[in-house]
Amino acid sequence: MKHHRRMPIGAEVQKGGGTHFRVWSTTSSELIVCVSSDPELKANRLQVVLTPEEKQYFSGYIPEAKPGDFYKFIISGRLLPDPAARAQHDGPHGPSIIVDPDNYTWHDEDWGGVSLETHVIYEMHLGTFTHAGTWAGARERISYLKELGIDVVEIMPIADFTGNFGWGYDGVCLFAPCGLYGERDEAKRFIDECHQAGLAVILDVVYNHVGPDGNYLPFFSPAYFSERYQTEWGKPFNFDGPDSGPVREFFVENAKYWIREFHFDGFRLDATQQIFDASPRHVLAEISAAARETAGNRRLYLVAENEPQCVKLVQSPEEEGYGLDSVWNDDFHHSAIVALTGRAEAYYCDYQGYAQEFLSAAKWGFLYQGQYYSWQKQ
Repeated sequence: MKHHRRMPIGAEVQKGGGTHFRVWSTTSSELIVCVSSDPELKANRLQVVLTPEEKQYFSGYIPEAKPGDFYKFIISGRLLPDPAARAQHDGPHGPSIIVDPDNYTWHDEDWGGVSLETHVIYEMHLGTFTHAGTWAGARERISYLKELGIDVVEIMPIADFTGNFGWGYDGVCLFAPCGLYGERDEAKRFIDECHQAGLAVILDVVYNHVGPDGNYLPFFSPAYFSERYQTEWGKPFNFDGPDSGPVREFFVENAKYWIREFHFDGFRLDATQQIFDASPRHVLAEISAAARETAGNRRLYLVAENEPQCVKLVQSPEEEGYGLDSVWNDDFHHSAIVALTGRAEAYYCDYQGYAQEFLSAAKWGFLYQGQYYSWQKQ
């Protein structure tokens, strides 16, 4: 029996009823999925041994599993949330939730996406933008954003994380929007109404590391992380080593997911200098192409944060670039920090905070364009 799947991983509700589960794991020869209407996974509990597939994927269908049910995978006796869960109950340590992504009815069919003109971008932390700190609260202030002259809203990372407060850069459930800000459909409604008001919405995504608490990926496979490289936050993801194929797929699918199911208009890719990949085709180029293909005729805006400000990010694939649209420019910010505070450590060390730097940044856009920092000694 062939099952309908939007993504190659995760739990997919079937049109005729039931749910199909699929997951990648290299740590066990047997995987079990446990489903229940009880978030404690005790009452009305169903357990099904998943069928092994090629390349260490496991899959299975449960006709009784429905949207709103809770589930976890069992590996070697340990209950684990789904790495590709669309929603989590009570944070990353809780059970995953089966979600029907077609529940929401969109009204943005006339929205064409983001032009490549000059934009005024508002970087928004949902938890602090309004007193409510929710998608619903932010939706009530769309007219305020329009009055300010904003035309692109950049939502700071929303991947679920532990605790009640955070900037979002330590997310661990990369497919599950943080429940602190409201339900998934509230996120969709905010984006939908932004589009109707003429505002684009891009998402800040973190593909260089995960947070220290609630990271269950190693229980599924240590190959999610690279032993070859190191970041300032620990091990980076494995995009070019053994078993890197499913890891690349995980992140490419994540980008497609946000574009397809939430209608985001693009991404701000966090700290791309810490995304290491020596493959013939860099994973960022793959993500860029896949996101644009998923968007179809809707124009996307893809911007990378990159401390060295490497030009390859915005070069076309024909020029062996990654095909992104722009680079997050920190030169003016760094120079201003030095001028105001006198700080000179790390990436501030090559800035003087002089008026000439502000003039040059305003005139040329960038002060540095791919040069090494003085402390890198290269």
